[in-house]
Amino acid sequence: MILKNLFKESNSNQQYQQAKMLNGYSPIFSQFGQNVYASDVVQMCIDVIATECSKLIPKHIRKNSEGMQSTVNSSINRLFKFSPNELMTTRDFLEKIIWQLYFDFNSFIYPMYTTKEDSRGMSYREYTGFYPLNPTVVTFLQDNKQDIFVELQFANGTKFTLAYADVIHLRKRFSVNDVMGGGMDGQPDNTAILKVLNINDSVLQGLDKAIKTSLSVRGIININTMMDDEAQKAERAKFEAAIASGKTGIMALDLKNEYIDIKPNPKIVDKDVLDFLQNKILNYYGVSVPILTGDYTDEQYQAFYEKTLEPLVISLGQAFSKTIFSQRELDVGNEVVFYQKDMMYLSTSAKLDLLKTAGEQGLLTDNQKLGILGYPPIPDGDKRTISLNYIDVNLANAYQMSKKGNTNGGGNEVE
Repeated sequence: MILKNLFKESNSNQQYQQAKMLNGYSPIFSQFGQNVYASDVVQMCIDVIATECSKLIPKHIRKNSEGMQSTVNSSINRLFKFSPNELMTTRDFLEKIIWQLYFDFNSFIYPMYTTKEDSRGMSYREYTGFYPLNPTVVTFLQDNKQDIFVELQFANGTKFTLAYADVIHLRKRFSVNDVMGGGMDGQPDNTAILKVLNINDSVLQGLDKAIKTSLSVRGIININTMMDDEAQKAERAKFEAAIASGKTGIMALDLKNEYIDIKPNPKIVDKDVLDFLQNKILNYYGVSVPILTGDYTDEQYQAFYEKTLEPLVISLGQAFSKTIFSQRELDVGNEVVFYQKDMMYLSTSAKLDLLKTAGEQGLLTDNQKLGILGYPPIPDGDKRTISLNYIDVNLANAYQMSKKGNTNGGGNEVE
């Protein structure tokens, strides 16, 4: 594949040894169990989360000492505008790394770059692509200088060794393992949810069998004579032929036959039980039923964002910034921020309230206001307008005192 050209295979003379973990475990992690993802509910939950995250807008910004932000004209922004690599759009890229994170509890991204010098002779990185990696085995190594490296082995057996500082590593449920998300062995720990999924699967299989059984036998024909097996087969065939040939819906039977009708009555598990099982799965992934169906209110989406999406957004920004920028670049305010989409989930009334509040404060340009309402920009829409009904708090006292003086003066003149 094209990724094979991104970095050299592990065949150099560099000497490595396994990194020493504080808990004594060997830092070799195979990727990864995926047995919970056969559940349709699990896949729908992850799909909702990944789809929402794919709407994020990554930006390379720089903050000054006063906290003011400015967008940087950089290779990072150029890549994230449309296509982080030649195989994916930005939306595809974000969706894929979130799926990997939920599948494996770990997601590795390789930022490809070339080193250049600016006009002052300072070296900097010009990034040429961001590539999600899908290794099957991950081994942490260290050299004689105690620097950490990561050896990635892929499904075809190819191995690559990279400096860990050059790999963007996202982790989910980062708890008992020193370097990997998931359980102690660096794999997804799905023990808790598997119990619920097994019960849910048993219930669904039971429903399927109950319905099929209830519909498979529609009636019993009672033959009031003694017959051997062959005679019973012949009589049943005669009865079935009578059913098949009946056009009026009326069928004649003689005195020796009696038909007993069986009313179909499939047994179904109580709705509360089914809702309980589904909600257990949804709660595990932080997705509610309204979010899953798309029929949510502003408050329900806000709760979903704060509980489930916001930690992912923060993790993405910190992981990308930590790897992409040097310590000096971080110190002068460089970072990658994943901005939320333009509030399009809000209802019309909520959008109007937002426009009124933010617009009167001069926080939005005319084009930004149009964008929130879903309209295209206009040629002169980059100007900001502000309401004159507000005043600087530092000028409020002086303004009131001047008004008081004018009032008193006017009264003396009338007298």
